[in-house]
Amino acid sequence: MQFMIMHKNDPRTEAGQPPPLELVAQMGAFIGEYASTGRFIDGAGLAGSSTRTRLLFRDGRCSLQPGPYAGERELPSVLWQLKVGTREQAIAWAQRYGQILGDGEIELGKVNEPWDIGLMPVPDNPPLQFLLIDKADAASEAGGRSAQLLAALARLQAEATAAGVLVKTLMLKPSKTAKRLRFRNNELGVIDGPFTETKELIGGFAVMELADMDEAIAMCRRYAAILGGTLEIDIRSVDTGVPA
Repeated sequence: MQFMIMHKNDPRTEAGQPPPLELVAQMGAFIGEYASTGRFIDGAGLAGSSTRTRLLFRDGRCSLQPGPYAGERELPSVLWQLKVGTREQAIAWAQRYGQILGDGEIELGKVNEPWDIGLMPVPDNPPLQFLLIDKADAASEAGGRSAQLLAALARLQAEATAAGVLVKTLMLKPSKTAKRLRFRNNELGVIDGPFTETKELIGGFAVMELADMDEAIAMCRRYAAILGGTLEIDIRSVDTGVPA
């Protein structure tokens, strides 16, 4: 089974501070352990909300809200990773995505690159990568959107892929299959889905191939310890049977 292990934003990231190199090394070794056995599928870290943009769609209109901001409706349904030349290009793709959805909300979060966390110098003319986060709505939480809407999104996905913009996609199952883990000094509390809301911004995620939810929770105990032992993590089941 594939799970998205999603940790929430922390004050250090929100303040624009890069993670300590010791933490980067520990996390790299941890992920490398799972990658060596083929259980690590994908992952990314996001910068603070000052680098993000919200797109709100209401009555056929789109309004932009640049960060920084606090979390509000942060429950994801679908994620697209985009590689573009400018933020404006990412916003344009997100606007087309949102126009298909109708009323709803999308967030664009900048993906951290190796140079953003001090692992290498900034290259010349580096590309920008953004995570397009399609927020969950009543239809996605009920188990699916209309065939017409999915077909329109599939056409946009094909176009973005052909343009070399779309790097990857990820569709999540409704939050009724999820677990929310709240760690305080490495002590764990578990909340079962569904989640009517989540107000914590996504800080980063890893997609893992694991046997079941019990193995995912055990993995998260180690994951949380590396990140300081006090944080919130959502475990979401990935829908591998439906195109994102």
